[in-house]
Amino acid sequence: METEKRNIIYKSIMLVLITAMITFMGTSIALYNYFTKTEQGTEQILTAVIQKEQTTTLTDSGTLQKRLSLIKAYLEQKYIGELDEEKMFQGAIKGYVSGIGDEYTEYLTKSEYEELMITVTGDFVGIGIYMTKDTQGNVVVLLPIEGSPAEEVGLQTGDIILTVDGEDCQGIDLDLVSSKIKGEEGTKVKLEILREGNVIEKEVERRKVVIKDSSAETLEDNIGYIRLITFDEESAANVKQYIEDFQKQGINKIILDLRDNTGGIVTEAIELCELFVEKDKIIMKSYDKVSAEEIIKSSSKETKDVELVLLVNEMSASASEIVTGALKDNDVATIIGTTTYGKGVMQEIVPIFGGEAALKLTIEEFFTPNGDKINKVGIEPDITIEDNQETEEDEQLERAIQFFNEN
Repeated sequence: METEKRNIIYKSIMLVLITAMITFMGTSIALYNYFTKTEQGTEQILTAVIQKEQTTTLTDSGTLQKRLSLIKAYLEQKYIGELDEEKMFQGAIKGYVSGIGDEYTEYLTKSEYEELMITVTGDFVGIGIYMTKDTQGNVVVLLPIEGSPAEEVGLQTGDIILTVDGEDCQGIDLDLVSSKIKGEEGTKVKLEILREGNVIEKEVERRKVVIKDSSAETLEDNIGYIRLITFDEESAANVKQYIEDFQKQGINKIILDLRDNTGGIVTEAIELCELFVEKDKIIMKSYDKVSAEEIIKSSSKETKDVELVLLVNEMSASASEIVTGALKDNDVATIIGTTTYGKGVMQEIVPIFGGEAALKLTIEEFFTPNGDKINKVGIEPDITIEDNQETEEDEQLERAIQFFNEN
């Protein structure tokens, strides 16, 4: 009798346990299907995990990768548009590098890297225009390059590019517009331009465009004038040739115009300084992450025996400021204009990902020969004079001519 009772109790307990287990398994399967196979369930999981991640410190690449994966999953679940993963990848790297907070350190995409190298080498195949975007998202011609196909067909500063070969440019990245305009040498591109309310069409042949870094002319009172737009390859050699040509004509009063010259190749700036700064005189002082101080001295074999005026303004930056500081502190030129920009740091460009991108990073800060800080400060001219934009006269250039006539 007792044995039968125990069997009945045992069977009852087992029945309850089995029922509970079946119920648990059924509930688990239902919950699994809900959380993994429905929008509401996935959203709840992502929300919970993201909320937990918000309390986690971003201390390593693993955590960063996990967060990006969570964001990607959330976007795939909720975002109504198409996801361009390549563009998102590039943007993620850009954001990571920009987090440094240095305005001159940046990640460059392949097209941005190629554009930058064009400014260094000074030539490319295209139509020859500088472009920008206005606040309305329009692609605007900043300037046609002298002697370029764009200048030949009459493209002008302020022209709005509406279409390229029939494709609308509104809202498209500037890099993409640039890549559409470029092409093989000898081919043509059709542009639809908006100018002063009128829509006009231009067909432009793509050719090799050489960016002139400088020009020279003789001014009144037998004064030589050299305009240096940027410091690219051969800039120093070009200036040297201009001076020698002037000297052959008996011209020894030289105006070197570095206004709006935002810099370029540092070694070119140093070579230019060596045209005027005697051997073993200091050109600049610099500091990197490792060295306490590096002093760059002139290795000039022979300096040019000329009277020199240097024109600068608030857009004279970087390599221009190396030249300005060296010539001013060594008393080999009179500086006229306004205080320079104040970019006293140098960048290194490092190709990465097999040349598919590049990293431009600040590696060094430089100072004038006297040790004066340039970055965020600029260099004050010996004679300060503004250029009045409301007049047609070039007051700064006229003041330089006046200086020579007074001395």
